[in-house]
Amino acid sequence: MNSPVLDYIYQYTGIDPAYYLFAIVLLLVVLIIIIIIVLCKQKKLKKRIEAFLEGKDGKSLEEELLSYMEKVQIADKENKKLQVEIEVLKKIQRMTYQKMGMVKYDAFREMSGELSYALALLDQEENGFIINSVYANEGSYSYVKQIVKGECQINLSEEEEKALNQAKNKS
Repeated sequence: MNSPVLDYIYQYTGIDPAYYLFAIVLLLVVLIIIIIIVLCKQKKLKKRIEAFLEGKDGKSLEEELLSYMEKVQIADKENKKLQVEIEVLKKIQRMTYQKMGMVKYDAFREMSGELSYALALLDQEENGFIINSVYANEGSYSYVKQIVKGECQINLSEEEEKALNQAKNKS
């Protein structure tokens, strides 16, 4: 027995109403599967929330979060202090002598043992000085020459030039 509604649908669309019923049933099955998946995910989420809140009520959890926020603020202030100190240390470091070159030599032929030396000390911008200490039988003599941007206004001896080049080549 055909229903008048089903006959009307068939006449109006030309498609058998059984296909419509099949599509509706299929859609219902898909929706049931989606509901089951959502319920499973909700159950997992509920377990995670319960584990997170285990042994804590809303008030104690709020206090704990506030405690952590205070700790973060203290750490942030400390971090800012350390950044300022690092900047000061960087400025100081630029002025310190970081590069060194040293050449030992015999100043006189009758002396041996390389007791004389030329020592170059330079900062990051290659400013500094060269100390040349000459050892002789009569005594020891020291000379200092200023270095500005890797250059000296006074003529350098061969040993002083070597010490300066050694210092300039240090990174």
